[in-house]
Amino acid sequence: MSSPPLSVNDWLKQLHCSGHALALKELTYYKSKTKLLDLAVRRRIRSPLSGQYLAPHKGRGMEFAEVRHYQNGDDVRSIDWRVTARTGEAHTKLFQEEKERPVLIMADFSASMQFGSQFVFKSVQAAHLGALIAWSACERGDKLGALIFNDHHHHEFRPQSRDKAVLRVFHGMLDCHSEQQTVATQSTSPVSLVTQLKRLNQLAKPGSTVYLISDFVTLNDQDRASIERELQHLARHCEVVACIVSDPFEKKLPSYSEAINVSTGRAEISLALDDANFRSRFNKRAQALGSQRLEILARYCHSIVEISAAKALEQQFYQRSA
Repeated sequence: MSSPPLSVNDWLKQLHCSGHALALKELTYYKSKTKLLDLAVRRRIRSPLSGQYLAPHKGRGMEFAEVRHYQNGDDVRSIDWRVTARTGEAHTKLFQEEKERPVLIMADFSASMQFGSQFVFKSVQAAHLGALIAWSACERGDKLGALIFNDHHHHEFRPQSRDKAVLRVFHGMLDCHSEQQTVATQSTSPVSLVTQLKRLNQLAKPGSTVYLISDFVTLNDQDRASIERELQHLARHCEVVACIVSDPFEKKLPSYSEAINVSTGRAEISLALDDANFRSRFNKRAQALGSQRLEILARYCHSIVEISAAKALEQQFYQRSA
């Protein structure tokens, strides 16, 4: 007999999570959950860097590939003397050349991410997903780097290996998330997604896998063309995974007895939840904007993962694999 599903409070307790703030303990929780995420390479790597991922061409490396007849120009050190002696013809060993694949995380903790209606803030869910990616990369021996930003500042971490790289990224997340929630004044020139993508293009080495974690709401703003240009440039040399974090409230307004005021991080707006026509117009507009974001990201990213802030990350990955 299966055990009953955990309630929201039970999940929050298990995750050591408040739902709105961020703590190191909830990020270290995912160290034992790396099987939820598959970081296997899904595209051919064209980078000349060296490392532990098998390239599509043969060369010298640590992984044996095959034996073939010796050809002029082959390295004599690679001759397979046993096969040569057995066949009477010179044969040489070929090895699968190895490639390095750093993993980079771009995590958005800006004002629009500071919202959640049912379980956790989108920013908290973004941090949880970033933690899962970080621990998975560490377990595989990948170098880990990150670019973490809010409306005021950004933290940049060049790829490094081992647990120390994971922990420095976590502390960057904690600082950035806390600053966004505690700094009351709005920046005169807020840090934008397009600015961070430009910096990411400078930070990411060819052959890297880049996880973009955001709600991508600015894809519907004036920066759209600039964002598309940076995404296109990034996708030329890296495997780009877009992780869209959303909340059900943003997609479909619930019915309520009165209007409510909501802060978007940029302004205060009134939502007439008691007006069926308003809810219908809002829902249609939200659906159109969401479809537009998906279309743009699908054009440039190699894969897209949609994550809800209304349910534990663990639940969502288990449901995907079921």
